[in-house]
Amino acid sequence: MPGKVSHSYAFRGSEKPLIGKTIGDMFDDIAESYPDNDAIVSLHQGVRYSYRELQKELDRAAKGFIALGMKKGDRLAIWATNIAEWIITQFATAKAGIIMVNINPAYRTHELEYALRQSEAQALLLLDRFKGSNYAKMFYEVCPEAKTSKPGNIHSDKLPFLRTAVMLRGEKQPGMYSWDEVMKMGEAVPEEVLRERQDSLDFDDPINIQYTSGTTGFPKGVVLTHHNILNNGYFIGECMKFTEKDRLCIPVPFYHCFGMVLSNMACVTHGATMVLPAEYFDPVSTMAAIEKERCTALHGVPTMFVAELEHPDFSKYDFSSLRTGIMAGSPCPIEFMKKVNTLMNMKEIVITYGQTEASPGITMSSIDDSLEQRVSTVGRPMPHTEVKIVDPKTGKIVPRGETGEICARGYMIMRCYYNNPVATDQVVDKNGWLHTGDLGILDENDY
Repeated sequence: MPGKVSHSYAFRGSEKPLIGKTIGDMFDDIAESYPDNDAIVSLHQGVRYSYRELQKELDRAAKGFIALGMKKGDRLAIWATNIAEWIITQFATAKAGIIMVNINPAYRTHELEYALRQSEAQALLLLDRFKGSNYAKMFYEVCPEAKTSKPGNIHSDKLPFLRTAVMLRGEKQPGMYSWDEVMKMGEAVPEEVLRERQDSLDFDDPINIQYTSGTTGFPKGVVLTHHNILNNGYFIGECMKFTEKDRLCIPVPFYHCFGMVLSNMACVTHGATMVLPAEYFDPVSTMAAIEKERCTALHGVPTMFVAELEHPDFSKYDFSSLRTGIMAGSPCPIEFMKKVNTLMNMKEIVITYGQTEASPGITMSSIDDSLEQRVSTVGRPMPHTEVKIVDPKTGKIVPRGETGEICARGYMIMRCYYNNPVATDQVVDKNGWLHTGDLGILDENDY
């Protein structure tokens, strides 16, 4: 056995192998194993799907997308908040081999135009409105040709790839299909057409584009595969000891990896329940959902937990069902973590560190770590992940305990930035290491 490594390199193996399946095949296996388990509970919409019911919805939606003329590898963008249709689209596109493009609900018209053009999206799913934004109006500003087009036959100067727009709710708009119409179109497509499409997919196929809020220039489209996000979500759930009995309250946004992978994918890979308290973060809706649905887990950034703990009605809610969850996004003081542990009953809350380019999880604390470790570190490398700390100037690995740039390698590293090889080569080197741009230290116990 080699002795302890004195330089800042760590690899974490696992007795559990990586899952070599597509997301669609994995979903079908889970639906067969836990058909009657709650899959989605969307409290603000008043809808509930078991895994068996959700499987039927996914298949209808996937066939609907095929009926729209979408081929394997085509891009479908979704501009929406935390609604059940977002999750249906996430897994239906995966079944049909369509690359889903996540669009931030807070985007303004110029950002929407950039994302649709840069991703070369052929279709857009959008909400009618959200908070002060009228999405249909904003879309027509970007694509005025849609107003006078037949649904599915948009021809735009600014967006040469775009053909189809689908309104997810509200009144049907000129030049757009409604969500119900797409679902009905799916009913007319034979099952074997979807089966054939699903069977033609490979788990290394790209399935998602997420835009980074890069500090310089325009956002970059991170291309992720089935293998990237399926396994990252699975091992996130494993680190929290998720089972089919867990119920996760999800106030974090779906368009971000925190919602899409650390929440939705972590749940589905374990047959657990996704509880949607509201379209966007609201402390009262979140606390009410935990009590009503007996949630066992809750995700959030520190400011969300602060908003819950400091709410005047906090003491009126029952948190006794809670066990675990993820706090991520920024450092957390130990006194605050103690409050979450005791007052919210989240004795097994964990911290995750990562970035979109890594699907996103790179390191994670364990529910068995001490409270001090869970606050003062971002955990150890996730299973099947290598981490090293290098001198940013020389690229050489630094000794343990010295500060340097965090680099990661493994199954979770993105395929590329979409249509941007120069930027890709700047962050992923020839040996497959992702250079995060973040500074960190690796201690003697791999934390």
